[in-house]
Amino acid sequence: MAGAAAAAGTGYAVFRAAPAQAAEPQLFAKLRIVIPANEGGGWDQTGRALGAALLASGAVGEVVYENIGGKGGTIGLAKYVEKYDADAETLLMSGMVMVGAVALQKPPVTMAQVAPVARLTSDYEVVAVKADSPIRTPKDLIAQLRADPAKTVIAGGSAGGVDHMYAGMLARVAGSTANLVYQPHPGGAQVVESLVSGKAAAGISGFSEFSEGLASGKLRAIGVSSKRPFLGIPSVREQGVDADLANWRGVLTGKKVPAERKAVLLQAVQRATTADVWQKTIKRNNWDAYWMAGKDFESFLELDLAMAGPIIYLLKLKA
Repeated sequence: MAGAAAAAGTGYAVFRAAPAQAAEPQLFAKLRIVIPANEGGGWDQTGRALGAALLASGAVGEVVYENIGGKGGTIGLAKYVEKYDADAETLLMSGMVMVGAVALQKPPVTMAQVAPVARLTSDYEVVAVKADSPIRTPKDLIAQLRADPAKTVIAGGSAGGVDHMYAGMLARVAGSTANLVYQPHPGGAQVVESLVSGKAAAGISGFSEFSEGLASGKLRAIGVSSKRPFLGIPSVREQGVDADLANWRGVLTGKKVPAERKAVLLQAVQRATTADVWQKTIKRNNWDAYWMAGKDFESFLELDLAMAGPIIYLLKLKA
């Protein structure tokens, strides 16, 4: 995830498959995956995991990664539309972070200018604090947001993204959405640093981005945004705070890509998600596999885009 104030950066990496052993035919000699974030965050992890699975499945012979970070994916989205709108050999990573960033920032290039391919994963928001923080539970955080919102800084990913939305939901429970102090960052590592240094009272990110800090004892998880416990972390809802939310990640293609070529892209992505390396990555990162394609994904994305604006208005989120 890229913070709203982060400078845009572009990076390239190329990976080739080992000699093909798959019985099914290769669908692409070369495929590019545009990751609209800097290296190391959730989108980058998912994009590179998908690329590895595309190679392992034999669907693709070579994968090129292009990182274009900044403003919750909106910079990468704009460059993708400009360069790859009709390119049937280039995928764009996307997800709820981009949906929220577009709704908040209202950039000239929106997600109406790209086409859905498939939803890949669901992920939950972990709320974490510094290990020695007096905040022990979500109710403690709500109480602090009520008592002193100006000093209860919440750190997370890009402005308008899923972390920001969840911070807004917590602030709404506290009755202080207008006073929420949200600190956006380009990635999970920076959120951890903000917590450890004491610059933020609480942080919100995916489990995979907090896992090292939690394992080392630098951080302590106080809740997760799922309806039920997740990886031993009690849900925020079951601790008496009515706020749950699921992030999602998936892939899009250019609006001008012909339907028959889009179908081949979908076939390649679907093959990749059946590869052993993909299944192992899902398990290792504690992501929820959530396959959705075709009309189902189109309808889901339409609803997500339609709801993002009202949610951001309701939560009084600010860029």
